[in-house]
Order: sequence, then C-alpha cells, then structure tokens
Amino acid sequence: MTCFLCTACGAQFSERSEPPPACPICEDDRQFVPQSGQRWTDMATISRTHSVIWNQEAQGVHSLQISPAFAIGQRAFLIEGPHGNILWDCLSLVDEASAARIGAMGGLMAIAISHPHFYSSMVEWSTACGGVPIYLHADDGEWVQRPGPALRLWKGETLQLGPATFIRCGGHFAGSSVLHCPWLEAGRGALFVGDTMQVTLDRQFVSFMGSYPNLIPLNARTVNGISEAVRPYRFDSIYGAFAGRTIQTGGSPVLERSVQRYLRAIEG
Repeated sequence: MTCFLCTACGAQFSERSEPPPACPICEDDRQFVPQSGQRWTDMATISRTHSVIWNQEAQGVHSLQISPAFAIGQRAFLIEGPHGNILWDCLSLVDEASAARIGAMGGLMAIAISHPHFYSSMVEWSTACGGVPIYLHADDGEWVQRPGPALRLWKGETLQLGPATFIRCGGHFAGSSVLHCPWLEAGRGALFVGDTMQVTLDRQFVSFMGSYPNLIPLNARTVNGISEAVRPYRFDSIYGAFAGRTIQTGGSPVLERSVQRYLRAIEG
C-alpha cells in the first residue's frame, strides 16, 4: 500500500494499492492537469532525488523548500514563536534532517495551512513532529485527500494559535487564510499569505486571483473582503508563497495600495 503523491500539485493521498484515477485538486479550475496527463509518485521515490533546503529569512523566520523544485514549488515556513513554533504551509517531502532540526528547535505547537494547494504531505509532517495538530479552515475540508487524527478543521473568521492569529480571508478558496505574527520584525509584525494574496515580482505590491495558473481574477467584493479581514492587523513584512516573494517593510500600507490598484484595474 502506498500514499501516492500527485506530481502536479504535490497532494498526498491516503494509502492504496494503485494510483488514484484522478486528482480532484488538479481537476478544479484553480489548478490544472498537465497536458502530459496526471502522474504519480511517492515520498520514498522523491526522497532519492530531492531534499528540503532551509533558509533563514529573518530573525525567527525560516523558509523550507524542496530542491530541485517539485510540483507547485511553494515554500513553507518554520516560525519561531514565544509559545512554540508554527509550521506555516507544507511540503510534499519530509526528510529526516528537517524533522531532527525542528526537534532540536523545540518541536512544533501547530501546523497551519493557508489553502488546499499546500496541503501536500501534511499528515506525514505531523507524524514526523510527534502528531502535532494541523489546522485547516473547515470551508476547505472537502479538499483533504488524506485524512488523519491530527486534522483540526476550524470554523469562523479567526483562530488564535498562541499569540498568532489565523485569519480567514476567502478569495482563492472559500477558506483561504493568512497568519499574522505580531512579535516578528522586532514587534512590527509579519503576515504570511500563501496564495490568498500574491507578492508581485517587483516586491512593491500584492495581487489577487481566483486561479493563478488559469488567470481567473477575483471580483471587487471578494478583494474588499480580503482587505477588511486583514485591516485590523499591523504588519511590516509580507511573506509570499514562493522564493524571494517577500515584502520586507511597509506591509500594511502596501496591502492598502495594492487593493486600490487592483480595484482600479478591474473597474475599467
């Protein structure tokens, strides 16, 4: 029995003897099935050719990424917190070195994931870190491909994880969420956004999409809703889902300017 991995989106599926007939996450309009068709692998196979690389992004913030790139190619974050460490978003590969490093740093208090494209091998990560709880918004529970006892489907608009706040914004998915960590950046705060908003290549703005690969925009009401959900929180840095996509300072006004720019663009 094998827990197969989708090579396009990186989602891990529950144990089975044969690969799944399809990947529901890829067949959804927000992702895509490659022209070559749906393909499958497993963690044992990719562990022979890939590894997890770490990078210290700032004091108390470490990014983790699979190298060479696999599936969507996102980065996860190990966030050091005053009440315990949080793994933000997830990867398809868990390696022994990363599990040992996290253990040496005091382990995890929680795994928190922004949306289904980054569920990846969340159950494996939880198991490797001692069965730590995995927090996903209940609005996206239908997209879980490998259930497990560590899953915690939360409801409502916010969830406290110690001093961090998990904020449901909607948009990209109904439960798309961000994580606000007020103690980072010397108390000026940081926002981890996944794909709920995307840091632009000039690192001067963020933008929004219903589907990034298929270029389906969001409407004004939805983008205003994202802005309203995050507006009560102050943050200096914004950490996006991909390597280098970090706004290092002025995060709160950047978001306000970005919303107004986006709304002007779609009004025309």
